[in-house]
Amino acid sequence: MLSYNFKYELKTLIRSKWIQALSGILLVVMLFAGFNGKQKVDKRHYDIQKVKEQVAEDDREMISLLDSVAQGHKISVSPWRIPTSPMVVANYYPRVVSMSPQALTFTAVGQSDLFTHYVQPKVYGDDFSLNYTEMSSPVQLLFGSFDLSFVIIYLLPLLIIAFTYNILSNEKESGSLKILASQPMSIYIWLLQKLLLRFFWLAIITLFIITLTFLLNDFSFTDNLGSFLSFAGLVTVYMLFWFSVSFIVNLLVGSSAKNAISLLGLWVLIVLMLPAIVSQLGNTIYPVPSRTKMINEIRTIKAEAKKQQDKILDNYLRDHPEYATNNSGNYSFWHKYIASQKLVKDKIAPLVADYDLQLEKQQQWIQQWQYISPSIILQQSFNQLAGTSTASYEDFRKQVIGFSEKWKEHFIPMLYKDKTFKSSLVKELPTFSYTPYRYDKGGQHLFILLIFPILIGAIGWYFFNNKLKKGSVIT
Repeated sequence: MLSYNFKYELKTLIRSKWIQALSGILLVVMLFAGFNGKQKVDKRHYDIQKVKEQVAEDDREMISLLDSVAQGHKISVSPWRIPTSPMVVANYYPRVVSMSPQALTFTAVGQSDLFTHYVQPKVYGDDFSLNYTEMSSPVQLLFGSFDLSFVIIYLLPLLIIAFTYNILSNEKESGSLKILASQPMSIYIWLLQKLLLRFFWLAIITLFIITLTFLLNDFSFTDNLGSFLSFAGLVTVYMLFWFSVSFIVNLLVGSSAKNAISLLGLWVLIVLMLPAIVSQLGNTIYPVPSRTKMINEIRTIKAEAKKQQDKILDNYLRDHPEYATNNSGNYSFWHKYIASQKLVKDKIAPLVADYDLQLEKQQQWIQQWQYISPSIILQQSFNQLAGTSTASYEDFRKQVIGFSEKWKEHFIPMLYKDKTFKSSLVKELPTFSYTPYRYDKGGQHLFILLIFPILIGAIGWYFFNNKLKKGSVIT
């Protein structure tokens, strides 16, 4: 009977043009989504490369100026921009701290339209723990980005619904279900076979189109095979979930119209409402302190510190006698500024900590409640694989702050010991190497997603048996 169903279902699909139509729709939307994602990645590469080239050009100019000064040549540069001062180099010749795209970044925009991908830490200005976001289009933030994850999470379930909503109800409405019931096979098993066969064909088509999309976006399967298999596995299980939802609706609801309405209602609940509810509850339960108020408080602290810079410097030198003993006593703006920054940082630490703590609690809330909706699990997994998750950008922010401190600490001893910066010291400047955030929950998310269709199948079996006992299956 299984082989007969397989042949009959394939002929039915080919004659009804469903396979061709769905293949065409998936091909167009996925290729376009992949192209759109690749455009964003290419722009990101371009922006990072451009700023790195500018840094290299500035370094060449700095070395040229340093060599001219060393040889006693006259230079046409303002005295406060001459790079013989360590703080001039620290402030006007910063390094690039960049977050390079990962192999799967083109598949999910995630948080990448909210955060910047490179910064240039300097010794003067706001702390990078605060100044971290970039201006984005409010229209784009409202509607999101058309990427591969959007197609899979939002659009693919709609295609599955259109593909499966009336399998059993069509047989009822055409009057052929009673003939099928005379065969030595349970209606439950018959419907399960039909859906599994359709799942098989649609999964093959979808994975083929995904593979083609990856190939056209220069994805290296050799170097990133594990990431691709994780992505493909998540997509396959997510499709299986929606086929299981269609299975239980076909089994329990009734007419084709009711099936369609029920499935669309479940799509709205699972894909739209549950993620929105989880997010809004997180914002309500763990509200983030006003960023504007926090920045105003920080500015007040900085203004007070500026008025007391002489006293702060004395205390700083008392704590660092190695700097005081090696200095001539003529302290500049930079000496006072660096000393005051340490005090400012200590005072604003509680404000920043409260802000970060609330953000962390919001993320923990989402992590705890993501398992109520497969779409939330899948979005979180895609963002993690793509390196565009909130956790990825938070990890990058920590790396930025760490390098910023390293950059400042490199120049402070030179400043207080009155050392002159020379061209030979350029190669000793600190450099940044980005370490991607490690995603280690792929197997866990895949397993949890797999539980959903198994659980739905068991529920369908239980209610089907109850309907069978009441004699209400074939009507």
